[in-house]
Amino acid sequence: MAALDWTVLGAYFLVMVGIGLWSRKRIHTIADFFTARGRIPWWLSGISHHMSGYSAIMFVTFAAVAYDHGVTVYFWWPLTIGVGIGVGAFLFAARWNRLRARHGVNSPLAYLAVRYDLPTQQVLAYSGTALKVVDIAAKWVAIALLLQGFADIPLVWGITLTGACTMLYMAFGGLWADVLTDFGQFVIQAVAGFAMLFALFAHLDGVATLWTMWGDLPADRGDPVNGPVTTGLIMAFLLVKTFEYNGGMWNLAQRYMAAPSGSRARRSALLSSFLWIVWPFILFVPMIAAPLVVPGLDDGERSYIMLAQELLPAGLIGLLLAGFFSHTMAMVASDSNVITAVITRDLAPVVVPRVRRLTEAGQLLFARITTVAFVTFSMTLALLADPDGFIMTVVVSIVAATMGPISIPLMLGLLPWFRRHGPRAALVSWAGGLAVWAYLYWGVEDAGQTASVGLPVLTSLTLYVVVGLVRPEGSTARDALLDSLDSDPSEAERAEVERRFVDHPPSSDGDAVSGTIAAR
Repeated sequence: MAALDWTVLGAYFLVMVGIGLWSRKRIHTIADFFTARGRIPWWLSGISHHMSGYSAIMFVTFAAVAYDHGVTVYFWWPLTIGVGIGVGAFLFAARWNRLRARHGVNSPLAYLAVRYDLPTQQVLAYSGTALKVVDIAAKWVAIALLLQGFADIPLVWGITLTGACTMLYMAFGGLWADVLTDFGQFVIQAVAGFAMLFALFAHLDGVATLWTMWGDLPADRGDPVNGPVTTGLIMAFLLVKTFEYNGGMWNLAQRYMAAPSGSRARRSALLSSFLWIVWPFILFVPMIAAPLVVPGLDDGERSYIMLAQELLPAGLIGLLLAGFFSHTMAMVASDSNVITAVITRDLAPVVVPRVRRLTEAGQLLFARITTVAFVTFSMTLALLADPDGFIMTVVVSIVAATMGPISIPLMLGLLPWFRRHGPRAALVSWAGGLAVWAYLYWGVEDAGQTASVGLPVLTSLTLYVVVGLVRPEGSTARDALLDSLDSDPSEAERAEVERRFVDHPPSSDGDAVSGTIAAR
């Protein structure tokens, strides 16, 4: 890397810290820290929702799939996400927003204590938190590998540098810092992505590269289904990503909760869906064409690094690396914020009753300390992990395979069609799906990605539906909760909820939901 690249990268880190310090001025309450009190414009919420799904993993592991197998990476990953979010825009987005607007909650898991019961909420919270730690550790490893490839920085220093900066601006700025970082990431990614695309055109056949490169690449690189990606795997990912990206990945539920209203949360989802279908294809074109520029690589995970070094001038490599940092830091910051919300609002008050007696200022300080602790723990796991194969194992064999069982009770619990599905259905669904995953992961040699991802989520979905139909569990409070999510509150109702939960914040979000249900 040239001196200009280091200058660009250093400027990026200063901007990130500046965002955290500026956002701190907007953080006065726990509601500001976790959901921005519903004051984030729908278009910014939509961009943030879209960008929160990226990390450096895309430019390491997914670049390797594109290098080795071609366009199938688009059909397997971003297309399934874009379609899934489009479906969820009409099922989930507005209902997430109304949980905050009608009940004053700051955590996506808060409603589970009323929707099911406290043990079910705690089981889903602990298992989801454990999964997030592993997921974030993989993202630290990915950005460290890129740093090592571009600048020969040891993995330990790459993980430590990225984690420390993320920790600093998140602890100060909360969700506002996260969303603004996402927007900055969007701008950087657009500049760097188009720069790489135009550099590829200049190196090959101009704009005609979009159709001529397929004749120069191996014949199978234009096939939607190729290599390890099968039609079954694509369908399994579509099912998993529909749940995951509409709130099963808790940080994305926060984007809907932070929009001004349910109808505008739906617009956010549709914007994110559009971006997922269009923009990743532009990013993937250079990755797919990389064998024409840097042929014969044995390690496809280095393909994007080699491509950038071959095509981009000084300065733009620094900008590209800043984009990698931005991807990872924005996603990790997003995850950290929502995990902190779950720990602060749902887990800690149950485990340590003293947390319930904290003042508003005390709760905010506790949230910031929890953010630092969570990021530190995930960094430690990343430092101890073997980077060889760690990322793909986490992304596919662990996160994608277990996200379904953890998210199905959370997501389907929002929908009125499942109002008689109670805690028994939720716990059996969760346990059954994870049991199938554990058997495939540890008990079956070479189970295959389609089975590893598809069977746990299908098992969980089937058990949830069947158990709820066979053993229905009615509840007046559950009915009242679900009915309250059918429409946006009036301005008077919204003002009353905000007055109650800002002037007299509850000790936990479960208390908030119970209080508003009782008031109704």
